[in-house]
Amino acid sequence: MEQRLDFYKASPNAIKALVALEVAIGKLGLEPRLLDLVRLRASQINGCAYCIDLHTADLRKAGETDRRIATVSVWHETPFFTEREQAALAWTEAVTQIARTHAPDGAYEGLRAQFSEAEQVDLTLAISAINSWNRLSIGFRKTLTA
Repeated sequence: MEQRLDFYKASPNAIKALVALEVAIGKLGLEPRLLDLVRLRASQINGCAYCIDLHTADLRKAGETDRRIATVSVWHETPFFTEREQAALAWTEAVTQIARTHAPDGAYEGLRAQFSEAEQVDLTLAISAINSWNRLSIGFRKTLTA
């Protein structure tokens, strides 16, 4: 697979805006490891190899176990994730696949039970941001380096 274009170079101001959004998300108070689990799960759903590689590495650097990283895609079938993480992962799946799921009440109720109203917005913004990165990376075929 060949990269179509380097979106960082093609539109640096647009990417600066997305990077600024990521910086803001990092300051909102959600747990960094939770955010990386969400980023990994959305990237898995979207099939973004670049982002899966990136967020897997980020989780390892943060001390996440290989067992939890390996089972993020089947989180609902494991005992490895907290109720808060499960709610975030369920919401990630619902919002990432919004055209199909329409953000079902069950996913929202789980979210509401674990997150304050501000955190619900913050988490949804983080999910939206990783979905934007996934679309840029997949659309323009951002390549992995060995």
